[in-house]
Amino acid sequence: MDTALVIGYLASLCSVTSFVPQVWKVFKTGDTAAISARMYALTVSGFALWSVFGLIRGEWPIILTNTICFCLSGCIFLKKLSR
Repeated sequence: MDTALVIGYLASLCSVTSFVPQVWKVFKTGDTAAISARMYALTVSGFALWSVFGLIRGEWPIILTNTICFCLSGCIFLKKLSR
């Protein structure tokens, strides 16, 4: 595995890991008052677009990271919309 790919997977791990505490907190407490629906709408859209970009380019670190982050941020966004 080349250095660029290792860096890509490490960046993926950091990005995905950064969302987990927020998802955990939202589902544990149900509190989404401090979360901006507009910001999460843009975030979810951005992750979806990055996922498509990664698929087009065949770049697995981009695909994996953004698909997982799309799902995590999507959960938060749906929870925000349901309140």
